[in-house]
Amino acid sequence: MAVTQANRRQPERHAVERLGWLRAAVLGANDGILSTASLIIGVAAAAGTHASILIAGVSGLVAGAMSMAAGEYVSVSSQADSEQADTAREGRELQDDPAAELEELAGIYVQRGLDPDLAHRVAAQLMERDALGAHKRDELGISDATTAKPVQAALASAGSFSVGAALPLLLVIVAPVHTLIVAVCVASLVFLALLGAIAAKAGGAPMLKATMRVTFWGALAMAVTAGIGTAFGNRIL
Repeated sequence: MAVTQANRRQPERHAVERLGWLRAAVLGANDGILSTASLIIGVAAAAGTHASILIAGVSGLVAGAMSMAAGEYVSVSSQADSEQADTAREGRELQDDPAAELEELAGIYVQRGLDPDLAHRVAAQLMERDALGAHKRDELGISDATTAKPVQAALASAGSFSVGAALPLLLVIVAPVHTLIVAVCVASLVFLALLGAIAAKAGGAPMLKATMRVTFWGALAMAVTAGIGTAFGNRIL
């Protein structure tokens, strides 16, 4: 019976396994909604024409998506370079002095609560199977779930930014000009709140706190942009 129950157990899935793409996707969508909505509101508050507002929104979508992709790729690539350098250095240390590396790994397990004899046996068995993998995981903190993936992060950021930016941009097409500011502001805050709730649920974080945080900062950003647009619009006109 015990064997049958063990075979029926499903593999566990944890939020940390989604951190790489989830962080990039949430950041991209949030920035896409907020920056595009703010840009649209700013131009509309400055008494821009419907065509100029639409052009500004489309330009913001394209430029923002490319910027997010490039920035995320460069940032995560730097992390990947550091991980590769640390891994290469660890590999050389294992070749030069495996005994010292065994003691180092055993010492890590002792700090985590194992008695010295058990720590040495565990370290020896793990290093016999995959010495570099054991040191990457337990000494360097590098694992398959958290390792840097630049292309994945860049694509997630660009794609999610485009999706997020398309939401307020769609309102420019369907909403009348005289209600555009209110429509974009309200809809964007709703989108941001939903995004915060979805991201919190996917990441296992408190939903209310995440929703309130993203909504507050979104409202503040759009209010500041609207104020600047109105001020400059009055001076120009």
